[in-house]
Amino acid sequence: MRYDLSAVPEPIAYKLLAATVIPRPIAWVVTQDAEGRLNAAPFSFFNVMGSAPPTVALGILADPARGLKDTAQAILDTGEFVVNLVPERLVQAMNLTSIDAPRGVNELELAGLATLPSDSVAPPRIAESPVAFECRLHTSVETGPNQVVVIGQVTTVHIEDRFLLDPVRAHVDTDALDLVARSFGAGYIRSHDTFQLARPTWANRSR
Repeated sequence: MRYDLSAVPEPIAYKLLAATVIPRPIAWVVTQDAEGRLNAAPFSFFNVMGSAPPTVALGILADPARGLKDTAQAILDTGEFVVNLVPERLVQAMNLTSIDAPRGVNELELAGLATLPSDSVAPPRIAESPVAFECRLHTSVETGPNQVVVIGQVTTVHIEDRFLLDPVRAHVDTDALDLVARSFGAGYIRSHDTFQLARPTWANRSR
């Protein structure tokens, strides 16, 4: 089957992309708007984009009726946000923060989530999240009338001590983080079923 994405409705394009590009890590984003109001929301169009400088990217879809979501508007207005990662024990709280609440609602309070102050940005981080990235806006690209890609430069990384195997060498016990990722529809994926595969080198192949 061939789909011409210039000729199909947007929901079809969304389904094709979201059902095939899996798993997608979840960015549980905390922002603070220009008036000091906090917001938290999860996004699965998210990934790491590089390490020099360290950057992450968020794809944020706008509401056709309401326009840009609180998260996107706060990032564009203030240039700051925090990405928290989601362990399985927090999926219910994360899911609650995805609610279509009216503008100005503090989803952190709604979900009963405690926060800790950030070091380099104004928005706080979620206290129970094992990993948090403090970010400053690097670039934003409006890719359509209802979507924007935000690239953030990571200024500070917080990792709960118990998940560090060797703090000096930055060896992380990734499996123990128990992170979840998005699948399609209402689906989620656990991160436990992994395997190792050594990357080939041309020198070894040529022997």
